[in-house]
Amino acid sequence: MLNRDRIGALLLLAFTLGYGALTFRIPLLPFQAQAAFTARTVPEALTLMGIGLCLILLIKPGTDPGESYAGYQWGRAAALCAVMVVYGLAVRPGGFLLSTGLFLIAGFLIMGERRWVVILSTAIPVVVLFWALMTQLLGVFIEPWPEFLRG
Repeated sequence: MLNRDRIGALLLLAFTLGYGALTFRIPLLPFQAQAAFTARTVPEALTLMGIGLCLILLIKPGTDPGESYAGYQWGRAAALCAVMVVYGLAVRPGGFLLSTGLFLIAGFLIMGERRWVVILSTAIPVVVLFWALMTQLLGVFIEPWPEFLRG
């Protein structure tokens, strides 16, 4: 019987197979041909795991046809998606620290947190520590400040 779960599994399986076919286009350097870990290793592993999970979804018994989605908070989910899009557009001109801090604060507010002490004492250290980890420890440059503050 074809239900929503199986249709989703079939669509995901098609995507996974396409992704897997594209992994063979990843070029390898001559010395990587016999290496255990190459640029293709993780994409190939993801492909195999995706195929396995899709097959499990296709084989397992179907869910209850009377399942209802009425109890979910779709407005919150849509608001979070909208905030993610705005964050993606604002992170370059707004700088990482400001944009990410505002993104986390907006996410907390959408999810119902109203205690500003909790919001600020969580968002600010997470943003600063993540920026410091990426830039200072891993050496990945992330522009911290908005465009109007850059020198």
